[in-house]
Amino acid sequence: DVQLQASGGGLVQPGGALRLSCATSGFSFRGSTISWFRQAPGKEREWVSATRSGGGSVTYYADSVKGRFTISRDYAKNTVYLQMNSLKPEDTATYYCARGRPPLGTIADGASYYDWGQGTQVTVSS
Repeated sequence: DVQLQASGGGLVQPGGALRLSCATSGFSFRGSTISWFRQAPGKEREWVSATRSGGGSVTYYADSVKGRFTISRDYAKNTVYLQMNSLKPEDTATYYCARGRPPLGTIADGASYYDWGQGTQVTVSS
């Protein structure tokens, strides 16, 4: 069975940091693109970041998180991490990891992903 298990969310003050984890199993970790998406109440789902496979991981970020978030892979653990620094209240959302093999042009399109984790809540508030 394909599994993606997101964890690491919580409540943090503005300016703080969290590290999300997406533990995976049941598919080719090396051969898959793993992305993080987020969705805040009343808002559409938003792509956050991706790590793309092939010849060493290549990473991509939404403009809203560039310079603050870092995505990485641990091939030994089949796990993807999202290090989130300098968190802002507008980062508050449920964060989901997803796997697929999207062309670069659709890497931010949720419809390009096959499987999704269950989500982990991130709340940035004082």
